[in-house]
Amino acid sequence: MSFPAYLDACCLVPINLTDVLLRLAETQTYRPLWSERVLNEVERNLPRVSSMTPERARRRVRVMRTQFRDALVTDYESLVPSMTNEQKDRHVLAAAVRGGAAVLVTANTKDFPYEATAPYDIGVVTPDEFLLDQLDLHPEQTLRCLKELVADRRRPPEDLFSFLPKLSKTVPDFCAAVHRRVGE
Repeated sequence: MSFPAYLDACCLVPINLTDVLLRLAETQTYRPLWSERVLNEVERNLPRVSSMTPERARRRVRVMRTQFRDALVTDYESLVPSMTNEQKDRHVLAAAVRGGAAVLVTANTKDFPYEATAPYDIGVVTPDEFLLDQLDLHPEQTLRCLKELVADRRRPPEDLFSFLPKLSKTVPDFCAAVHRRVGE
């Protein structure tokens, strides 16, 4: 079984970051986890922060549900009151606990202090840290995913070096590490 990682909504809204994360999950370097509440948040926020229409946002989330059927964590709501992290994100930690996540991937690490996650043996990492770990542990799969991602982009066509600056808005250290590995 792959390494279980709970993906917070903030990791699933930026399209480039999401593409990388989900392509890696398809190679089974890790198993993504999320809740219906997180997916609803993604669907609600995509049109607000991008040019994506509500219909395209619904379709994107529907594809995520279909492609990663075992990612959905359910029956975590009873754990929410016992969580001690930031109140608005207690549902995230509760779902990560119920799903058996080894790590919670979020840009909002301050909302998940060590004291709140340590009892459940869940690490909290940024998307940058998570992808750097993936690159270190699975360099071939990670680089292949990136190359396939840019090869699939046709409007406009891209290569790795035109894509990395866009991705670096969310994961700058990872992009720098990829750039060092593949050279120019």
